Amino acid sequence: MIPRSAVLRVARPTDRLQAITDMYVAGLGFQLLGSFRDHDGFDGAILGHPEHAYHLEFTHHRGTTVGRAPTRDNLLVFYVPEPSVWESNCQRMLEAGFVSVDAYNPYWDVAGRTFEDIDGYRVVLQNRAWS
Repeated sequence: MIPRSAVLRVARPTDRLQAITDMYVAGLGFQLLGSFRDHDGFDGAILGHPEHAYHLEFTHHRGTTVGRAPTRDNLLVFYVPEPSVWESNCQRMLEAGFVSVDAYNPYWDVAGRTFEDIDGYRVVLQNRAWS
């Protein structure tokens, strides 16, 4: 089993590294934890919170085009149980440039909102606790 002390990093490519970095910092309130340029042709940004056990990493391979998300069901899901915190986070997502969309799987619309970034990837803010 992976130990509790492990940190999860979800990495994905983008054609718009700076724009997507800015969008996720503003929308989810993350910090830029690290970045790199021309590491074997890759540039990247690592986002998150220094005390959380997960990070998002966005990469761009120079000279390569990756395009949009392969499906409408590529999701990051955050459970935000407090209604006022959830509402303010939803507003922050819109102000950061995310677009509110209907979920591909209607389950996510029952107690949450789905937002799409400029690459077509989606973030769900679920207004309930993870049990």
